[in-house]
Amino acid sequence: MKDLCGRQVDYLRISITDLCNYRCQYCMPPDGVQKGPHGAVLTPEEYAEIARAAVSLGVKKLRLTGGEPLVRRGLLDICRLLRAIPGVEELCLTTNGSLLPDLAAPLRQAGVDRLNVSLDTLRPDRFAAMTRRGELGDVLRGLEAAEAAGFDRLKLNCVLIGGFNDDEVGNFLALTREKPWEVRFIELMPMGPCAHWESSRFLSCDTILDRFPQLEPLPSQGVARRYQLPGAAGTVGLISPLSHEFCAQCRRIRLTADGHLKGCLHSAEELPLRGLHGDALVDALRQGILQKPAGHHLDRRPSDTPRDMNQIGG
Repeated sequence: MKDLCGRQVDYLRISITDLCNYRCQYCMPPDGVQKGPHGAVLTPEEYAEIARAAVSLGVKKLRLTGGEPLVRRGLLDICRLLRAIPGVEELCLTTNGSLLPDLAAPLRQAGVDRLNVSLDTLRPDRFAAMTRRGELGDVLRGLEAAEAAGFDRLKLNCVLIGGFNDDEVGNFLALTREKPWEVRFIELMPMGPCAHWESSRFLSCDTILDRFPQLEPLPSQGVARRYQLPGAAGTVGLISPLSHEFCAQCRRIRLTADGHLKGCLHSAEELPLRGLHGDALVDALRQGILQKPAGHHLDRRPSDTPRDMNQIGG
């Protein structure tokens, strides 16, 4: 189904929890979020019902997010239910990777096709400081487990932050020489805890191209501009919501863990879906797609959304 801007909306991102075992500085408050009452988040069956309705409107790709989706009880049941929906061509999941040593193989068996792993630094001290509680070794073991389970073309999501990890770009690029992975650098966005950070923290991904002119352009994929080092096994993606706004190419809608539809990550507008069934649910999803905003306003002000990233799904 197309929205009023003519964009083909075929991608639904589904947050299955706003909880996380990390407390990343740009994403969550230091003490985390208060756990809601029992039943505050959608059940596996509710996720499946909403996803089926979305698929009936042309959605083909589903991605599970959080918070950290691997902490959600019933995760594998959710994966199986979603993968069994006729018309779902791809089921993906974004994770911080820390729990993959135990869950990579079960996720593959439950029908997950592809994994994105968030990793902002390759230095243990910086990793501990950014996550406020994590250990880099857990994620590295998770990547090994994911490869062993058959997730051979992993994507690593690295939020580019001035004064924190911009001196590690070369180390991340080096990973692509031997691994068939895509390392994706994502511009830090002014929302949630980092909405009013100093401007030097917000770097354009173009700085990577300036520093590494040997990167050769490849065809874009979705919202990512893609490149490759000569002879490398993997690729590099640049996701630039600030310096190269890609709203005109955005084809996604988002479902929060408590059952609200968001047409844009940065919009305050939400449409409640919980409790709707049949034609009423399909009509609400159709309305949400038609009302998808034309774009964000991050060039003029911080994000309009009242939610932090962990409450939406990055």
